[in-house]
Amino acid sequence: MRLGEATALTRADVDLVEGMVTLRHAKFDRIRLVPLHPSVTAALRAYAATRDRLCPTPRVDRFFVSVTGRALRRGEADQVFRVITGLMGIRTDTVHPHIHGLRHSFAVHTLIDWHRQGADISALLPVLSTYLGHVEPKNTYWYLSAVPELMQLVAARLEHGAGES
Repeated sequence: MRLGEATALTRADVDLVEGMVTLRHAKFDRIRLVPLHPSVTAALRAYAATRDRLCPTPRVDRFFVSVTGRALRRGEADQVFRVITGLMGIRTDTVHPHIHGLRHSFAVHTLIDWHRQGADISALLPVLSTYLGHVEPKNTYWYLSAVPELMQLVAARLEHGAGES
């Protein structure tokens, strides 16, 4: 999910029983459903319980709120991310991770895993594309060329496939 999509979520958009998020204003103002892994659903359930305990009467109906109960702003989320990645030792003087990088890492690691498993990337790419909220799979293809490790895996797979003919 994009940061703007996450901060715009209302409480009704996050179904913690079914493990599903409804993005009502995704990119290009489309509606998108995002299934959640059970671990993410559990983490969001824990967040919601803590949020409701600390802020029982928020000023807005957003799922993610600030400490004062108002809509969480992008800058606030970025600041918290900077603090957390610094405390984890991920952020250094030369390494500056960004929240959007998590989305990119998810896409790249999914593709790397599929390549290593010998999966049919052409068949699975539309699934990843839909999950990421891309209008067309061609908008997801750039991930294949943006990462050297993926390029090596693709080249090795092509080389292996060419040797079988």
